[in-house]
Amino acid sequence: MGKKNNGYDYRVLCALRRVIRSVDIYSKKLNTELGLTTPQLLCLHALANSECMILSDLAKEINLGVSTVNGIVDRLEAKQLVTRKRSAEDRRRVELEITSCGKQIVLKSPSLLQDKLSASLSRLPESDQLAITESLELVVKLMEAEKVDASPNLFPSEQVGNNE
Repeated sequence: MGKKNNGYDYRVLCALRRVIRSVDIYSKKLNTELGLTTPQLLCLHALANSECMILSDLAKEINLGVSTVNGIVDRLEAKQLVTRKRSAEDRRRVELEITSCGKQIVLKSPSLLQDKLSASLSRLPESDQLAITESLELVVKLMEAEKVDASPNLFPSEQVGNNE
């Protein structure tokens, strides 16, 4: 690695690894402290900011598929953090609501990583925000990862899907 390009490849790989590790550490901390995965906490946050939601709206809100979110909601319901109820107006419509226990978890939970990043980025000059964005998009292209589906939420990929 690296003599011909001043070690940039090494620095980029180390920086990427730090980002990946910080997401993993955050995820493990959530699981240890709250017994939740990052996607579960994302759902709770979204529901806490809404009177009630239907599954498809929740899925859009957190940028995951409906079937994935359905599994997450199943687990949150089993933990009594979310309830499902039929709408009085339309019996076909199932509404999701966060319980008081779920609200307490949201209140005591650490900030979401993407919220921290977003807040930090917004304090930078727009020229720096553009440079970071374009640089990261170029890294994605260099890694030939343009076709990899990704949500803007920061959590390990193994947390999403059937084993979330």
